[in-house]
Amino acid sequence: MKKPLVGAFLATLLLGAGAVPAFAATSPNAAPAGPQAQDSVAAQAVDFAGTVALSNCSGSVVRTAASQPHDPALVMSNGHCLETGFPAAGQVIVNRASSRTFSLLNGAAQKVGTLRASKIAYGTMTDTDVALYQLTSTYAQIQSQYGIKALELSAARPAQGTAISVVSGYWKRTYNCNIDGFAYRLKEGAWTWKDSVRYTSACNTIGGTSGSPVLDTGTGKVVAVNNTGNESGGRCTDNNPCEVDEAGRTTVRRGINYGQQTYQMVPCIVAGSRIDLTRPGCGLPRP
Repeated sequence: MKKPLVGAFLATLLLGAGAVPAFAATSPNAAPAGPQAQDSVAAQAVDFAGTVALSNCSGSVVRTAASQPHDPALVMSNGHCLETGFPAAGQVIVNRASSRTFSLLNGAAQKVGTLRASKIAYGTMTDTDVALYQLTSTYAQIQSQYGIKALELSAARPAQGTAISVVSGYWKRTYNCNIDGFAYRLKEGAWTWKDSVRYTSACNTIGGTSGSPVLDTGTGKVVAVNNTGNESGGRCTDNNPCEVDEAGRTTVRRGINYGQQTYQMVPCIVAGSRIDLTRPGCGLPRP
């Protein structure tokens, strides 16, 4: 991950029209050309419908299987993409007012509308790296006005070898690869994440892809949220996370990228898109 800048427009002015903003995420590589730059691993067709672009990151409109049409919609991104800055280690943000806006994309990666938050329902960089915004629009309103359905969060832990797509609304790019395995602990600077998804090398995600939904291409459901990668081979430093196993052994995988699983937050989302951290099965950390 990288510290977000003010926004794409300012970054363009400062860095030049062809430069990549040093936004939250995973690699300093140049921006891709075209809306669907596919990597070498084959996958079922995945489009951009339901993804969003933030000022500094990517995200998606998400729901659970139990969400109702007239519930306020939720947008998921990373905790390190919050407009309030990086949450400190151990910090959990709940129900904080926000009027942040999101560009909603259709299947062809075209902007079809602007969504607005009413609050940060949840945000943290402890154990996981996730932010959930509650919107002023309901799922039914978004579908009626834009023809876009929310992406469904899978309630099941994904398996090693699963074919996945990381879909970036910021860059309008899809990365296809597989789940290579899981990091018992992933340490980056002051933060530690649990049971992180490790991608195979084809998902060489870049700056701006932070917060992208990670889709199981077999089911089309969201199984993780993209958040970081080891850029230069550093050991457990900012932008260079390391893996720590159950015995305390540390492994550095230069150029490999990671996401945070999302199944554990499905039980936390209750009627009205409220976040109930006390609900049985909820795996999100509490304040």
